[in-house]
Amino acid sequence: MSERAQTTVSSSAGWLKRILPLAIVAGLIALTISQGWHTSLIIAIAENLQSLQAFVAEHRVAAILAYMTLYAVVVTLSLPIASILTPIGAMLIGWLVGGLATVVAATLGATAIFLIAKTSLGEALAARAGPWLGKLRDGFQENALSYLLFLRLVPAFPFWLVNLAPALLGVKLRDYVVGTFFGIIPGTFAYSYAGKGFESVIVAAYGDYEACVTANGADNCTLSLDLTTLVTRDLVIAIAALGVVALIPVIIKKLRAHRRAA
Repeated sequence: MSERAQTTVSSSAGWLKRILPLAIVAGLIALTISQGWHTSLIIAIAENLQSLQAFVAEHRVAAILAYMTLYAVVVTLSLPIASILTPIGAMLIGWLVGGLATVVAATLGATAIFLIAKTSLGEALAARAGPWLGKLRDGFQENALSYLLFLRLVPAFPFWLVNLAPALLGVKLRDYVVGTFFGIIPGTFAYSYAGKGFESVIVAAYGDYEACVTANGADNCTLSLDLTTLVTRDLVIAIAALGVVALIPVIIKKLRAHRRAA
């Protein structure tokens, strides 16, 4: 084999090695969603609510660790049930402990997918970045913590997107972890505190689901949990305002730079 061919094979093997973790995660996401396992999980929790409450009462530490593991996996796989698990955790293990456990688990899960994306795509993207993307990366890296806090605090941005975008924009791991941990605290504890009374929501929703199954069959029914009753519009606005506050250091820095240039 020629030296050029060996280099090509080596390059291809290296690319496959980098992309493999991300491909595995993407495959697990597709499999989970296609099979409806994430929906089945919420139904199983509703079906076994009393048993879960009894287990938590007898094995509190194990229950907290199991919840954190489950939450971290859900975040890593970007499954659309994390917002539902937050009040469920508060209902089962208490809003304060549940909120703290959720923040830690969500940070771990987000960091896992961040590292996978950064290793698989971030370095390759940086090597091929054009002038516009390179400028965007430089600007984001310069104010990474403020931007991350803004993106985490403002509920307009999907959690999974904010997990991935920093990896492609060259954010340092330290900034990502700090920004994620502190940025998700307000929203997480808002959902967690409101989730103290979430049991009645689950019981009512599961009653409607059972009635639907009896009348129409399981394939034609979904368990619908309304989270809008937990967090008010004023609270969402208040959290979003914190996100704007997080941008103040960036605004001040840009104003100073503009004055110096003038």
